[in-house]
Amino acid sequence: MKLDLPKVYRACNPSQTLAVGNDRDRKYYIDFSSVRGGKIVEALGRTIRLLSPDEPTCQLFTGHIGCGKSTELMRLKAELEQQGFHVIYFESTQDLDMADVDISDILLAIARQVSESLESLQIKIGPKYFSELLKVSAEILQAPLESSSDSTLNLGIAKITAKAKENPNLRRRLREYLEPRTAVILESINAELLGRATEELKRRGKKGLVVIVDNLDRVDPRPLPSGRSQPEYLFIDRGEQLSKLNCHLVYTIPLGLIFSNEYQSLTNRLGGGVPPRVLPMIPVRLRDGSDCEEGMALLRQMVLARAFPDLDYTKRLDEVTEIFDSQETLDRLCRVSGGHLRNLLGLLFRCLQEEDPPLSRDCLERVIRESSNHLIKGITNYEWELLFQVVQQQSVRGELEYQTLLRGLFVFEYLDRQGSWFSINPILEETAKFQSWQQNNLIDG
Repeated sequence: MKLDLPKVYRACNPSQTLAVGNDRDRKYYIDFSSVRGGKIVEALGRTIRLLSPDEPTCQLFTGHIGCGKSTELMRLKAELEQQGFHVIYFESTQDLDMADVDISDILLAIARQVSESLESLQIKIGPKYFSELLKVSAEILQAPLESSSDSTLNLGIAKITAKAKENPNLRRRLREYLEPRTAVILESINAELLGRATEELKRRGKKGLVVIVDNLDRVDPRPLPSGRSQPEYLFIDRGEQLSKLNCHLVYTIPLGLIFSNEYQSLTNRLGGGVPPRVLPMIPVRLRDGSDCEEGMALLRQMVLARAFPDLDYTKRLDEVTEIFDSQETLDRLCRVSGGHLRNLLGLLFRCLQEEDPPLSRDCLERVIRESSNHLIKGITNYEWELLFQVVQQQSVRGELEYQTLLRGLFVFEYLDRQGSWFSINPILEETAKFQSWQQNNLIDG
């Protein structure tokens, strides 16, 4: 079967998120729920559509950057839309500077995205208090809302957030004005925007309004003058306010908060007593070190679907040698990725940059060595010792170890019937340092 190489190349781009509601991208999608410990995204959707369709919900979602969260959230969006909900999905990085975020920034970003979506449906809502607030905010930012194009709420907020994002000094001045008014802003957004939006959407036959805020997990963990980290301040100290918006909410949050001493505070204040849902990696091995056959089979399908999206499951396997010199090369790619989906696509993409399919084992090994060499440059001797402990104990304890090991993608998390367990990134197993330790450990044992 002849490959359309430019099409394959685009499909393997690790920076692209699958829009599962799109017919083309749906063909690339593989459901990994059977090896991820349960139907995580289905549970988010079930809570909204079945358990609490008429009352606002706030749910938390997290996992490694690159493990497929955005794709799963896009699938959640598509499924809820099929159920009759109006769903607004947006990447918060479009509106926010992740190194410097406050509650008022997040509230403005959500208000802008909601108003933009409503305007696309010809639903015009002009919140009186909020509109006056925008005028004052624009004056503070020296960006008065003068032209007729600024008359819509969406464009007014967009102008303000863009100006604030590009100028830290103006952003500080704006916050000094907005922060004392956060409670009133929240009340205005709920009553004048979200409440009226939900009423109008239901009048048009929709079941409700859902807002999915992606990429908030990328908030910089920098310390604030108070001594709190930025994520602790936003999601724990101010979490109750973030949860009070009058619609269904799904927030992505930093994975490091799962390892915080204040995990229970996070769960209670922002999650309403419900713990965050964690999206783990796809297992290529089981706890005992043996191959995870189901995980490997699904990863093979993920790779082959990018080349042969129109073939069914069984027929794709017959075409392996059109894209690799052997199935062993494909399996090597899947194993060394550790089930980290963006890493897997990154390795495949790099091979495609070097040669045309069928991709050779030699090419893959060069790319693996290159990736391994880049990754180990940032690892200290202390961090190696932590890594060796993870290999022996299959666990990570506390926020310090998270920041050191998981944030750098040195360690991956998996989930099975016994719970979560951790393993070293297989790329690091390629290094002389690890192989020397492994040999000594076997001898000592």
